Amino acid sequence: MQLVREHTPGMRRFALTFVHTPAVADDVVSEAWLGVLRGLDRFEGRSSLKTWIYRIVANVARTRAVREARSTPFSSFATADEPSVDPERFVADGHWESPPEPWREVLGAEARAVIDEAIARLPDQQRQVIELRDVEGWSSEEVRNVLELSETNQRVLLHRARSKVRAALEDYFGEER
Repeated sequence: MQLVREHTPGMRRFALTFVHTPAVADDVVSEAWLGVLRGLDRFEGRSSLKTWIYRIVANVARTRAVREARSTPFSSFATADEPSVDPERFVADGHWESPPEPWREVLGAEARAVIDEAIARLPDQQRQVIELRDVEGWSSEEVRNVLELSETNQRVLLHRARSKVRAALEDYFGEER
């Protein structure tokens, strides 16, 4: 029960990065816990228990997302692939002109709502990476293992996600970009 209490909220948030409704996310988490119980005797310890559990959530959620996508109207998918950051926002050595503020230092429920809304609007993989890295506090290695990403791809996805969230915050606070 301690594992369930400890991991279920994060598993649900993670499932919501794949599926679009809380009810389906709850189903994914339930199905994942069943998978954990059924497969516990096959857990080999090659990764942490948390990573193994979240890998099961990812597999179940991907399957459910595919099933959900079959009933999603084609017109609801965005087709534009806009650049994530204006190059003028960086100095010559490639670093931010002004570094992004850490998410935990952003005060106020309204600002948090802006962040949550910006994260919710991200493409699926960007949303999954930023949720695990910045919301759940996972290491890069844990995220790569669960989502089966290369180091470079994980870094690019996180950078793009953070850039879009930062832009939403700057718009909210009326800062110039």
